Amino acid sequence: MNLKIICISIGILSAELLSAQNQTMELSLEQTVKIARLESPDAQTARHSFRSAYWNYKYYRANYLPTLSLTSDPNLNRAINKITMGDGSVKFVEQNLLNTDLTLNLSQNVSWTGGSLFLETSAQRMDLFSEHKYSWQTSPIMIGYRQSLFGYNNLKWDKRIEPVRYQEAKKSYVETLELVSANAINKFFALATAQSNYDIASFNYANADTLYHYAQGRYNIGTITENEMLQLELNRLTEETNRMNARIEMDNCMQELRSYLGIQEDREIRVRVSPRVPDFSINLNEALALAYENSPDIQTMKRRKLESESAVARARANAGLKADIYLRFGLTQTADKLPEAYRNLLDQQYVSLSISLPILDWGRGKGQVRVARSNRDLVYTQVEQSRTDFELNVRKLVKQFNLQTQRVRIAARTDETAQRRNEVARKLYILGKSTILDLNASISEKDSARRNYVSALYNYWSLYYTLRSMTLYDFERNKLLTEDYNLLVE
Repeated sequence: MNLKIICISIGILSAELLSAQNQTMELSLEQTVKIARLESPDAQTARHSFRSAYWNYKYYRANYLPTLSLTSDPNLNRAINKITMGDGSVKFVEQNLLNTDLTLNLSQNVSWTGGSLFLETSAQRMDLFSEHKYSWQTSPIMIGYRQSLFGYNNLKWDKRIEPVRYQEAKKSYVETLELVSANAINKFFALATAQSNYDIASFNYANADTLYHYAQGRYNIGTITENEMLQLELNRLTEETNRMNARIEMDNCMQELRSYLGIQEDREIRVRVSPRVPDFSINLNEALALAYENSPDIQTMKRRKLESESAVARARANAGLKADIYLRFGLTQTADKLPEAYRNLLDQQYVSLSISLPILDWGRGKGQVRVARSNRDLVYTQVEQSRTDFELNVRKLVKQFNLQTQRVRIAARTDETAQRRNEVARKLYILGKSTILDLNASISEKDSARRNYVSALYNYWSLYYTLRSMTLYDFERNKLLTEDYNLLVE
């Protein structure tokens, strides 16, 4: 992602979060998700992975475009060499020569055959320093073609596999960002739970301390028993221990969230849990259709099947008859001067055909083909099982999500009722109209109801972002999830 945009976004978020230098940093769920998608290690890794996939795709596309190259291979040879003379005799002759050449080549791969067509022009000069002579050899135009007749056509298979791989990379990037959001939500609610537990423990300790000091007066005048007094003291000590443990847990969760969001300052973080959840349901058939259309898992399955078919084609090509053909036609001439080397051009042709046929390989080629087929069948079986598991998972998540909104409402109502009941039980105990057992039971129910409410909110958002990652669709705003891929590779 563009560094300038990231810095601006982080600056805006920081301005929203920090109103004063020494104040506690407050984070909402939306702000946490936004920072995580920009700054978390997982998000940065996803961006680097996509850039790598993008350049691999560009490299693949370049294989189907014309290539123009200029080559030269000059060499100086000064030595005494064994030369066969015209009469058949052999003599040692001192040679002192310089060869210089220049070739301009235009080539084009042919994907449907796997061959390569080329057009080139070249010129070569040879200087004989011992005789103070030089000569030129030119090939003004040369057309050629090279082809493996029965070999593995990697251009054809790449054309089928690489676009699928690139689509998989694009969808995987968006999916990863949604999973980053889900992970951030996990750490957000871990801190929210620890924060809630600390608030509960602090509240309970304050109440237990108040009741303990109040009970001391009642004990002194004999209105409560020693056993009840000891129980209140035990409650006070227990709540004090719970508060210390809750503080340690809250600090640990705070550190994990701070680390994941890339916040370097050792600042107190306070998360704000909004009770509002979007009130909508997801249609199961629509979710399945979106998942099959958008999920990178489906692209992965398709790619795996194509790669297994490619492996079978490669094994077949390597096991049977191999034949390579090379054709070259053009014009050429040689002369002592360069302009004359381009006059009265002569035809030149070169045709080469190489054939290789295994006669006895002890079944090695046949075995390779059978192994490739077995692997292909295994991949097909695994893909079908993965597809079935994928659909079952989508169905399960949709059903759970559609029930989760009602669960949040029930948990919220239960939390309110438990809070009121605890308040009533505390007042009744102070008035002497309730026992310590009733009071302790109301405290336990209050604490459990608050934890269940925070857990219900976490489950709602976790299910929602998991479904977003599987369908790449925002069901709340009814729009497809996508990214500016061009901005990512700038």
